[in-house]
Amino acid sequence: MILKSINIFLIFLIFSSLVDAVPENYRTSYTIDLKENGTAIWNVEYRTLLSTKEDFDSFDNYSKQMSSVYIPEFTELMQRSASEASSATSRDMVVNDFKGNTSIQSTPTGKYGIVSFSFTWTKFAKLDPMNVGDVFAGGLFLSKDNSLIIKYPPGFTVDEVTPAPDQIRDEFDELIWYGLRSFAVGEPRIILSKAAFPWGTSIIIVVLIAFAVSAWSYFKKKKNEKTKEVIQTEESTDPHEQNTIITEVELMDAEERIMKVLKDAGGEIHQSKIVRILDLPKSSVSSALNQLHEKKLIIKIKKGRENLIRLVQEI
Repeated sequence: MILKSINIFLIFLIFSSLVDAVPENYRTSYTIDLKENGTAIWNVEYRTLLSTKEDFDSFDNYSKQMSSVYIPEFTELMQRSASEASSATSRDMVVNDFKGNTSIQSTPTGKYGIVSFSFTWTKFAKLDPMNVGDVFAGGLFLSKDNSLIIKYPPGFTVDEVTPAPDQIRDEFDELIWYGLRSFAVGEPRIILSKAAFPWGTSIIIVVLIAFAVSAWSYFKKKKNEKTKEVIQTEESTDPHEQNTIITEVELMDAEERIMKVLKDAGGEIHQSKIVRILDLPKSSVSSALNQLHEKKLIIKIKKGRENLIRLVQEI
């Protein structure tokens, strides 16, 4: 059973560039959360569809042995990999704080067995400037539908990245690559720099804030007058063009309806189709999606000129 050899598979997938393809119903995501001191928090999630009694029995047996067998095996393999990377980079690396758990998740497309591991890898990145990539001495291989997410520290900017990521999420400081993909030796390579504090700009901002505060009373009065005018003309306006500023209650309702549409669609759907199904203004749908994105309930994937909206599966 592949579940039994999951730890070995994860390590070979990351450090040995496996050629053999993973079965299509297996998906793995790797998240590397970089810290300012060069330490990285790794989170590896492996999910597989459970469709038969044998699948459930195997997963249950795996779960029972998680603490006694698989976490120790995973720890040993990662320590060996870090030791090899330490020798290759001449940095004294340490991996510790190993954790692992399993769960079964029900989705509109079926039940999935979720296996997740996390650990801390010190001196993962080279500093001055922060440089990621030399630990990947053997390159990487992402199987189909698998993903690699590298999060960089707040306040840092990406000066160089090779190869170009499939998705950049600036709001979360994330670079994402999707499989099927082979990385060359030393890739992905990322060079980061910490932005200097813009003292000149900050002085200008202080002046602008002072001006804004002094004019607050005047603008507040004008705003109240404008609000009254909008209310008086509201009934004569096309309903799809009313209330371009969505209220908090309406936003929460739209979020719930979008989540239902996503679940009914099997976990992913194009943004334009959500607008058509809910018969809501594009601005309202966009605002609701932004809120769901901030809550990490969905992800947006650029597909041509459209956004594909996908549910984030909870562990």
